[in-house]
Amino acid sequence: MLTSITDGILCCLTGKTTSLVLPLESSEPSDGFEFVEVKPGRVLRVRHIKPEDASVRDTIDADTGTSVHCKRKITVYRNGQLVIENLGDVLHSEILQCQDGDLEPCSTVEVELADYKEMPSSPDPNPVPPVPLPAGEQKPAPPPRRRRRKPKRTVLIDSTQVISSCKGTHSDVALFFVHGVGGSLDIWSSQLEFFSRLGYEVIAPDLAGHGASTAPQIAAAYTFYALAEDLRAIFKRYARKRNILIGHSYGVSFCTFLAHEYPDLVHKVVMINGGGPTALEPSLCSIFQLPSCVLHCLSPCLAWSFLKNGTKKKQLLKQGNAFNVSPFVLRAMMSGQYWPEGDEVYHAELTVPILLVHGMCDKFVPMEEDQRMAEILLFAFLKVIEEGSHMVMMECPDTVNTLLHEFFLWEPDMSRKGEADHTVSVCDTVNTLKIKKPVDK
Repeated sequence: MLTSITDGILCCLTGKTTSLVLPLESSEPSDGFEFVEVKPGRVLRVRHIKPEDASVRDTIDADTGTSVHCKRKITVYRNGQLVIENLGDVLHSEILQCQDGDLEPCSTVEVELADYKEMPSSPDPNPVPPVPLPAGEQKPAPPPRRRRRKPKRTVLIDSTQVISSCKGTHSDVALFFVHGVGGSLDIWSSQLEFFSRLGYEVIAPDLAGHGASTAPQIAAAYTFYALAEDLRAIFKRYARKRNILIGHSYGVSFCTFLAHEYPDLVHKVVMINGGGPTALEPSLCSIFQLPSCVLHCLSPCLAWSFLKNGTKKKQLLKQGNAFNVSPFVLRAMMSGQYWPEGDEVYHAELTVPILLVHGMCDKFVPMEEDQRMAEILLFAFLKVIEEGSHMVMMECPDTVNTLLHEFFLWEPDMSRKGEADHTVSVCDTVNTLKIKKPVDK
């Protein structure tokens, strides 16, 4: 850390950056690494691990699985109020379990809809007769008649989603891991090793300017749309019939983009500390607007704050290129987070099952944001890991791997279909699972 601060001071004095914006050398250049040119001169490093023995992989029928009716009505009013009616099937949250965890009772989260609740949906078949007034009393004046609000926008979704168990032996399954700002594919080391051993085909790219990918020296190369097109090219190159997207932090936005663009290819999504369902807009008063030389001084502190205090902190920070990124790229990435389409309606249109993983000690993403995300999504399950922070997949790899694997294998049980009323406003089941990490002796 002292070395980085000293380099930053020299950078401020000389006006020159101490580190060029160039890709880093890969520590394992031939162990499953590929370099893909997504655009002329724009090369991304990709970790691609295929199963060693392809002969033992199974081929399943595309129609195998549980058919779920996805039907909802999304209405946006001119005052900004959002009304979501779930009219299809409901997936119960107790289908996802995790060993060594205490499962809390399932709770229903509803959005406050004052005017909507007051409007009767159908006439009462057994109306209650009015109570007669005592003699001499006048009938109270009726309340003023409300004008029926006209919606600004209405979106209707009516489709059938086939959800099936995705095993490592299935030849049509691929896992995509997408990191966030300042990271690299190395943050997924535990997950790549774990799931590749189980037979899954795994793909993890370095975003432009991160890890060992090329780092263009223009800020326009790091906008959301430029990075999204990079990942679109990677997805189209490696995609199978059933693809599972796993994103962390800013990487969750790219997974959401791909799930929205390719609903027939994206089977399930995992969002790790991704925040709420809000449109992206760069902050003009952010620390990342400081000069590059100042960011160079502060970068060790920023990386340090990603992790929870503990004995593993220094070890995790030294893992390869996990937090090694140029101040120029860091600043351009934060300034380029402009995505107005990614609002609540955009997220509400997703029909794939989504697992939300949140580290309780996260200093960057509040718990309320992931809870709001779970309310808006159609099929979402929220898991909270008490001992994790923003980099929960590095701090609690065994717990995260277990949660992800159970979600991959999960297939909904529709035998309880019809138990719940489906014509309600934003009635998504949110399951909070608090997992305590065993104390090392």
